[in-house]
Amino acid sequence: MTDAPWGPGIATAIGSMPGTDPVETARTVVGELPDLAPFPELPGRGVGADVLGRTAGLLVDLAVEVVPSGYRVAGRPGRDQQRAVDLLRWDMDALEQAVAEKGTPRAVKVQAAGPWTLAAGIELHRGHRVLTDHGALRDFAESLTEGLREHVAQVASRTGSRVVVQLDEPSLPAVLAGALPTPSGYGKVPAVPEPDAQRLLAEVIEKLAAATDSPVIVHCCARRPPVALLRRAGAGAIALDASGLGDVSGAFADELGEAWEEGTTLFLGLVPSTEPANATLRTLAQPAFDLASRLGFARKALAERSVPTPTCGLAGATPAWSRRAISLTNDLAKLFADEAEQ
Repeated sequence: MTDAPWGPGIATAIGSMPGTDPVETARTVVGELPDLAPFPELPGRGVGADVLGRTAGLLVDLAVEVVPSGYRVAGRPGRDQQRAVDLLRWDMDALEQAVAEKGTPRAVKVQAAGPWTLAAGIELHRGHRVLTDHGALRDFAESLTEGLREHVAQVASRTGSRVVVQLDEPSLPAVLAGALPTPSGYGKVPAVPEPDAQRLLAEVIEKLAAATDSPVIVHCCARRPPVALLRRAGAGAIALDASGLGDVSGAFADELGEAWEEGTTLFLGLVPSTEPANATLRTLAQPAFDLASRLGFARKALAERSVPTPTCGLAGATPAWSRRAISLTNDLAKLFADEAEQ
């Protein structure tokens, strides 16, 4: 694996943006985040643009459809999946246009639901979640991996940029805790043992890292993301909401410290996803300073081993705040680099 496409002074965003205009959004991310531009996501466009529908549009030889309860496995591709494919194609065209106007980003980051979030969010024909069927789970993981490899190759060809993958796993903590409801709503899906969750995720990460020749980022903005599991699964970077971690102590502090010590980059969510009452740079940076101090690292570690981001996606922000949030994120990256030099 080659060196990671991030370092001191580099910032990025999680992926989702407000509005419905892919051309203007692509111009914003390419122009404002030229070192690590996230492939724009616009979930405000509805079905097929949300994280599950968008990821379903990448699947190879598997189809889904929309039913009243959400997404369900389908026998063949229909209009719902075709809409996701079309939206992704338009976004690709918009990104290529933005690159032609603004210049080639140093790297582009593509995002998709990770295997556990995908399998937790899609139903089988009988109503149970895909993750409850071992064969279906493996089919979806393999299809996701193949689809992402094809997507990465297309993005690289259309932009001329290096491409890295971010797997979004917001449902993974619930999968591990057995907190997902059954179809009836009266029970819970049995918890997936950590070794099983780690094994499947590691297989996907290994193949994507080989395809991109880059570390794979895993994003989970839960209050207590499973950092140790993600590190053991091979995540080269872990994206989390640093502003919402609260008191970092005990086993969780050990997990974060070991990850940082062993070279796992932390993408630290620091800038609010929606406009706050007050947003001074030092106030936004304080959770990162506190985290470094709590884990026993000098502040220069923030420049060397972290990447500032908004706390999560910006889909719920106003257009004005989304631009301001990206600007503040860039300012945080510069602040961390300045602190390291001092």
